[in-house]
Amino acid sequence: MPYTPTNEPYRWLRVPRWFLWDGGFLLIASAQGVVPAHAHHAIQIVLALDGGLAIAGADGVWREVRGLVVRPDAEHSFDCNGASGVMLFVDPESSEGAWLAASLREDITTVSEARLDALLPMLREFAAQPDDTGDIAALVRSCVQGLRPGLAPARHADARVTAVLEAIRGADELRVSLDAAAGIACLSPTRFAHVFKQQVGLPFSRYMLWRKLTRAMVAIASERTLAAAAHAADFADAAHLTRTFYQMVGMVPSVLMQGELIEIASPFTTRHGAAAAAE
Repeated sequence: MPYTPTNEPYRWLRVPRWFLWDGGFLLIASAQGVVPAHAHHAIQIVLALDGGLAIAGADGVWREVRGLVVRPDAEHSFDCNGASGVMLFVDPESSEGAWLAASLREDITTVSEARLDALLPMLREFAAQPDDTGDIAALVRSCVQGLRPGLAPARHADARVTAVLEAIRGADELRVSLDAAAGIACLSPTRFAHVFKQQVGLPFSRYMLWRKLTRAMVAIASERTLAAAAHAADFADAAHLTRTFYQMVGMVPSVLMQGELIEIASPFTTRHGAAAAAE
């Protein structure tokens, strides 16, 4: 029998805990309701600690799962179904993210029972001890490593694009224009726009909006107001941040303020490209 979503509005069933870094987060939460269709650039991992949830892709067909991985930039919506779970946003430009992304053959991949059995005990232990943060970075890396099969892919990033990504990641302000990025890559703006989309999977302007959003998430943890977070992440204003957050995450940014926010260093390593690809 086809799954029918609850159509209830999204709400927390207990106070969520967010571990945030520039480029992603780890969320421990229990929620009820449907998150409407959205798409973002992160690899999204969701593992139910109890019960299950349901997810639909761009085709609108719902399926019930206990664990899933969503490919970057894939449209999806999900029904939390009252489950407690763990959600991870992984930067696909990190070494670990690139490895995991290379193994994904569908927009939405169901996690096998064998992999769930290997991962859930340590995640349940972590969720049951809210005051023992321990080595969260190691926990996050273990989750990603437990989901990626085999050896690392042989494909290398274009060194020119990697140089731009590194510059963006290290910039104090996220006002890098296409022309400025093309200059870093030593390419014409038109050629750079083509190479960037080919390598990263989305247009440069869309990627910059995503980077601003991930920086705003971290800023919310420290600033505690949407206006201040929007300013810190170079959004025009809080309304612009709210619209972007809803389009990419399916929620309003105030959902972060309803939980416990803990900023941590990124658990992942930067992916370095090999020699520039041939023109």
